[in-house]
Amino acid sequence: MTPQFEEIWVYLSASPLLGLTMTLLAYQAAFQIYRRLGFHPLANPVLIAVALLASLLLLTGTPYQSYFDGAQFVHFLLGPATVALAIPLYAQWPKLKALAAPLSLALVAGSLTAALSAWGIGALLGASRESLMSLAPKSVTTPIAMAVAERLGGLPSLTAVLVISTGILGAVCARSLFLWLRIDDHAVRGFAIGIASHGIGTARAFQVSEQAGAFAALAMGLNGLLTALSLPWILPLVERLFVR
Repeated sequence: MTPQFEEIWVYLSASPLLGLTMTLLAYQAAFQIYRRLGFHPLANPVLIAVALLASLLLLTGTPYQSYFDGAQFVHFLLGPATVALAIPLYAQWPKLKALAAPLSLALVAGSLTAALSAWGIGALLGASRESLMSLAPKSVTTPIAMAVAERLGGLPSLTAVLVISTGILGAVCARSLFLWLRIDDHAVRGFAIGIASHGIGTARAFQVSEQAGAFAALAMGLNGLLTALSLPWILPLVERLFVR
């Protein structure tokens, strides 16, 4: 950085609102790129915003904690935003009741498949136990995934990266996969992407339709609950059966 820019940055970084402002501007810029590219899934605004913020933090030498001190307000809003997802879900109540049984089966199958397949592939590739325990909860929303990983003996920071990567990958690939499998029902599409790709996938589902978004939100919440309750006792059992 030039001396003049460095002086300005030091002055600005003293304000806790800098992190919040950076986050909002980065996402707004990323969304504009996303819109100009015709909402192409590869131009995911979350991915672009993360890249912009990471580059800026590296360029300026700003510690992550200093950035988060200001950006934590956005983090706080994740809770109310998640609760607000119940509103479009309520509008889908008749269809939800009709699909209760198959959705319950899909939830259990999808949740176990997401966790155990990640653990199994990692084990086959020789990953360490810490890495395996960080991989397993990758398909649930970040706060739950980090808590589960820490309880299992994994690395919460690695889990956070894996969660974001999983969400972006799901948002990018889901539409092509559904077309290939000839799955047209928006409720089914939404529920599937909500289980596999949590919040990022849910945001993508809402861009498709309100019905897809509502069922994705339901799947994201239920999968987080099921994973938090089941994974801490399922994985130790799997380890005893398959790890020698």
